Amino acid sequence: MEMQEERMNILPVVPLRDLVIFPGMVTHFDAGRSKSIAALEAAQAEGSQIFLTAQRDMNVQDPAYEDVYSMGTLATIRQVLRLPGGVVRVLVEGLYRGQILEFIETEPLIRGQVLPYPDPETINEDGEIEALVRLVREDLKSYGDLNSKLFPGLLDSVVDASHPGRLADTAGGYIGLDLENSQKLLETLDVKERLFILHGILSREVQLLAIENDIDEKVKQQMGEVQKEYFLKEQIRVINDELGEGGSEESIHQEYADRLKEKDLPQETRDKAEKELRRLKKMNSQSPEYSVITSYLDWILDLPWLEGKEENIDILKARKILDKDHYGLEDVKERILEFIAVRKKAQSNKGSILCLVGPPGVGKTSVARSVARALDKAYVRMSLGGMTDESEIRGHRRTYVGSLPGRIISLMKEAGENNPLFLLDEIDKVGNDYRGDPASALLEVLDPAQNSSFTDRYLELPFDLSQVFFITTANSTRTIPEPLLDRMELIQIGGYTPEEKFQIAKLYLVPRQLKETGLKPEEFSISDNAIQSLIDFYTREAGVRALEKAIAKIMRKGVLELYEEDKDRIFVTNRNLAKYMGEKKFLLDDLERENPVGMVRGLAWTSVGGTTLNIETNALPGKGKLQLTGQLGDVMKESAQAAISYLYSQGEALGIAKDYRETHDLHIHVPEGATPKDGPSAGIAIATALYSTMTGRPVHRDIAMTGEVTLRGNVLPIGGLKEKLLAAQQIGVKRVLIPEENKRDLKKIDSPSLQKMEIIPVSTMEEVLREAIVYEDQES
Repeated sequence: MEMQEERMNILPVVPLRDLVIFPGMVTHFDAGRSKSIAALEAAQAEGSQIFLTAQRDMNVQDPAYEDVYSMGTLATIRQVLRLPGGVVRVLVEGLYRGQILEFIETEPLIRGQVLPYPDPETINEDGEIEALVRLVREDLKSYGDLNSKLFPGLLDSVVDASHPGRLADTAGGYIGLDLENSQKLLETLDVKERLFILHGILSREVQLLAIENDIDEKVKQQMGEVQKEYFLKEQIRVINDELGEGGSEESIHQEYADRLKEKDLPQETRDKAEKELRRLKKMNSQSPEYSVITSYLDWILDLPWLEGKEENIDILKARKILDKDHYGLEDVKERILEFIAVRKKAQSNKGSILCLVGPPGVGKTSVARSVARALDKAYVRMSLGGMTDESEIRGHRRTYVGSLPGRIISLMKEAGENNPLFLLDEIDKVGNDYRGDPASALLEVLDPAQNSSFTDRYLELPFDLSQVFFITTANSTRTIPEPLLDRMELIQIGGYTPEEKFQIAKLYLVPRQLKETGLKPEEFSISDNAIQSLIDFYTREAGVRALEKAIAKIMRKGVLELYEEDKDRIFVTNRNLAKYMGEKKFLLDDLERENPVGMVRGLAWTSVGGTTLNIETNALPGKGKLQLTGQLGDVMKESAQAAISYLYSQGEALGIAKDYRETHDLHIHVPEGATPKDGPSAGIAIATALYSTMTGRPVHRDIAMTGEVTLRGNVLPIGGLKEKLLAAQQIGVKRVLIPEENKRDLKKIDSPSLQKMEIIPVSTMEEVLREAIVYEDQES
């Protein structure tokens, strides 16, 4: 034990990733981690000896003792080069094995207590060792002959055969073993056993190399047969031509010529096609360019350059189709019918591009499909969501291998006529990157003054898109570039009221899901109360997509019951609804139990509909600082500043202490901090919450509000009123404060659910506070 302790060394340690260095091996590696570089510098200063050991998992950035193999190699540093980027390249020579017993230092470098295990200088070479040495040498020769990646004689020059142990170590180090086999060889101290393990590894490697070479030879032979087949086919073609039995290429050329003659094309397009056909006739059919030209001609001949379907607009029929396909949406359907009527009266297909804007699930895409039915037009749809490559719109030039036209031209080919209804879905989600800006490419497509000569990069010919009826959809206009937005006429589609959702579920969603699941009406029924409960307690959205998913879920469970419980009919009511849907997800009365101080429920509009915001404020002893949290956008931050300025300017009239600003810090927070929030409609809510905090007066628990405030306390109008009122109704709000100028919007909202709420128009902050704050006489 004492001798072992005397032999122990305390050395800097470098953990290696996917690399094992053997004694007698001269090699280099790159070090980039700070601890490894520090260990190398310490080793250079202390005699150039270092301990190298492999990591068990190469992905561990800062390995501990249990993350490295205990057996490694003591090595001498021969050379150190510093490379750009803070990387150090080190040339080392392995000396002998060593076992690291523990890490005695881990910062700023790793030092370990190492027990060396040098091979004995002399070995009693019995018959077995001699036989193993011969076998290993034969294995190395076979390995070098079969491995085409090694230079001839390389292994002979680097493998040290002067000692059986060194033979095993240097051979194992230079033949590129995997980490597991390398470590196994390194941890074997007995020389005879080490040679035996190496012989087994080399034997398997030789067998694998022989199999690889055999497979490679077969592949080369097959490639030679393909080339042979090509030459034979060419000879047969020449012989057939000589005998007058050929003509396959001529028949192809004639087919294209006939199709060009019959096809109705613009003159510029016809001239280009005939030019390409002349090139094709002069070209060998085996040339790569041959297939490029035939594909180009096919695109020209398949596109509807001048083929259009005559519009036969029947306004009454269009109204019936829209009413049949969609419940509610009266304003939207009326605007679309006006648009169609103008097309009929003007006898022109040109006009504004419609953009349907609304939350998900309100029927934007299905409205476009219904318009196509109403006009008896072909319908094609292109999704723009996530598109970042301009070539998706304009196509690729024919100089690129595998080039194709853009999706605009591809879908026009699919439509088969030059005046279809073309839906550009999710235009608000177009992106851009180094490959171009698709939104800019869409300017040419959607501009009536330019799209009569839209030029795809693949065709390099003007294609007339002026006859196309373009409709786009978006959840929000905020992300649509201004020039693109300017070319479209917006039609807002608001969220559905609970009554509209109920009728849509009965008339459309339930029948559609019955068809999807294969159920018959006599096998499944759901009560009106159950549908209403789905709307109130299991879905909270502007559209009906989640409602349809809930109905589909109930029906799937019902189908399973029919088979498993051998039932004849499934009847879903309020009593057994929880069996299919689980516990209620939402409550209609989601309000506070008591009138809160410093908390007001604001209303906001998002791209997915209306929502409520709990605006919380708090006051702390301080010197007038303001803290805003909850990922508030710039507009909301400015609303908060304006609200504070108004309150302090009217402090005496509002009953706020004169020294309040100098003695208190204010904190405004909107919960759900992970969700960004912005918009110009939270001003009066923030001002009310701050006033409640400053005066200690509570706010009515059943009230919500929306509107922007000015420095003089005036309340400015907002947008998205219907969606905000629906959001308030869903959580049980009884009273809503809205800007006075939005009073006219109430005429367009016809919903019994919303009419149950008391909607109070306000024009100043004094009116807001009078309605929202609980005063002492009200408390008593």
